[in-house]
Amino acid sequence: MPAVVDLILVLNGGSSSIKFAVYGPGDAPTRQLHGHLDRIGQPGTRLTFSEAADTSPTTCPATAADPVAAASFLVDWLARHAVFARVAAVGHRVVYGGPTHQAPELITPALLTDLQQLTAYDPDHLPGELALMLALHERYPQLRQVACFDTAFHQHMPRVAQQLPLPRRFEARGLRRYGFHGLSYAYLLEELARQAGPAASRGKVILAHLGSGASLAAVLDGQSQDTSMGFTPAAGLVMGTRPGDLDPGVAAYLLQVEQLTAKEFNHLINHESGLLGVSETSADMQDLLAAQATDARAAEAVALFCYQARKWVGAYAAVLGGLDTLVFSGGIGAHAAEVRARICAGLAFLGLELDAAYNATHASVISSAASRVVVRVIPTDEERLIAQLVAGYLTP
Repeated sequence: MPAVVDLILVLNGGSSSIKFAVYGPGDAPTRQLHGHLDRIGQPGTRLTFSEAADTSPTTCPATAADPVAAASFLVDWLARHAVFARVAAVGHRVVYGGPTHQAPELITPALLTDLQQLTAYDPDHLPGELALMLALHERYPQLRQVACFDTAFHQHMPRVAQQLPLPRRFEARGLRRYGFHGLSYAYLLEELARQAGPAASRGKVILAHLGSGASLAAVLDGQSQDTSMGFTPAAGLVMGTRPGDLDPGVAAYLLQVEQLTAKEFNHLINHESGLLGVSETSADMQDLLAAQATDARAAEAVALFCYQARKWVGAYAAVLGGLDTLVFSGGIGAHAAEVRARICAGLAFLGLELDAAYNATHASVISSAASRVVVRVIPTDEERLIAQLVAGYLTP
């Protein structure tokens, strides 16, 4: 009997990595073959994968000098697995959709052309995402591919939260605050409703996706009201290698006095700044937490991250007119108990109180019984949400 064609391949391409996962059908898709390709364009590129949801990962060297080579390598590798023959569709996380692309869309030549024209707005993510789409289309032109946009979750933010205080002619060219991490936020809100009930997800909620890329979102009645990333993912919080919000005068200084080119400036704010820039040693929060007792630079980087995150929580409590639930997620948010504690330590005025024991064990609820604000830890799963979106989009 021929193989049943019922699986969805999800590709989540970043600036230097690609996550992938194959999901089975249904409203609660099950993950099968999955993994990630890391350090694209750097020495020591590696592929880590697991054949099924519960199997131990395997790591092997990979060849990926640039996004195009990475896409070709990964497609070749996937094609050698029997499970790939059952893939009916591919879902792509597309970081930037601009003002017109929001809901999931079938990837067509017209959409590819539009996305290619948007690469100037997102030079760190879109080229790699496009390379994956093109590599699959060239090898498997009949395979349906669907784009799922990270900006979609924030598309209905109030206009005041979308506007940039620039001359209006720039807004006409698409310059506004879009927000990112939307697929993660959509998943977290869905999971919050599942764990705590629909009323909790419709309350005054702050979602904190804290990882190498980090942002917060203020959500009311299930709708994004504001988010810390703006026109690009470099805005907002301090991140692994991005500075977050930066005085525009700093950009003018660097361009004029240091004579950086636009390309050099873009590399500086996306790959050399943030935790790496402050610590001068690492962009990884685990490394910095381990070193902070003996390295003042690491200690300052951790302190800056926690301070900025706490400041944004306070700001978004003001946006929402209070706070019912704070959700921590992302690699740092879900796994760094000390960071969560230091962010929450200054928020007692909101009625927020952590339970130290629950926080230390990464419990699903880490606030105390007396806390007026419920603080939760929910690991995100963008790939699973993309699989659900693709299945829904392709179902008649």
